[in-house]
Amino acid sequence: MAKVCRHTRNPLNSGWQTEATATLPAAEHQAQSRPDLRALFLGFSSVGLSGFGGVLPFARRMLVEQRQWLTAEEFNAQLGLCQFLPGPNVVNLAVLVGKRYGGLAGAVVAPLGLLAGPIAIVLLLALLYDAYGSLPVAQSMLRGVAAVGAGLLFAMAWRMGQAIRDKATFLPFSALVVTAIALLRWPMLWVMLAGLALSGGLAYWRLGRK
Repeated sequence: MAKVCRHTRNPLNSGWQTEATATLPAAEHQAQSRPDLRALFLGFSSVGLSGFGGVLPFARRMLVEQRQWLTAEEFNAQLGLCQFLPGPNVVNLAVLVGKRYGGLAGAVVAPLGLLAGPIAIVLLLALLYDAYGSLPVAQSMLRGVAAVGAGLLFAMAWRMGQAIRDKATFLPFSALVVTAIALLRWPMLWVMLAGLALSGGLAYWRLGRK
């Protein structure tokens, strides 16, 4: 039997390549986009300077859509882990991503880039707020900014939900958590632990059936 080798056109170098090399392996693609310490600092600096009232949506855009350092599923998994750790979620996420790509130095550089600019700006805004914060115009502006921040969080939650596999199985947990915390006012720690136990048990049961 004759062996047939198909060729595909490579738009990058106008040459021909075999089907086996038409696409890069995931590991090789990740190695090509692997950031150094400078890229980590500048990337998280852009996140810290972009958000007002919450930077998680900007962190997801930078990590998943722009720099592609994480896939959508990896972002969901790592952010879920950060929810269970003490401290701000986005800072924990910066430490995890920095450690993944830059080791101990990256774990320091990434959150430093995230926090350095906002700290300087907040110190300046604190001085201005002491002087002008009681003005009606300033209060109205802050309420508008808070509404924008809430809208950004809803948009990020929607995109995270789109990246979840088996939506019909796992997305109901989101409704249960919202009901338990927002309506029933149950303690968040117990809700998180119960959600971890239920979702982990469901995932283990589904894997056992395969």
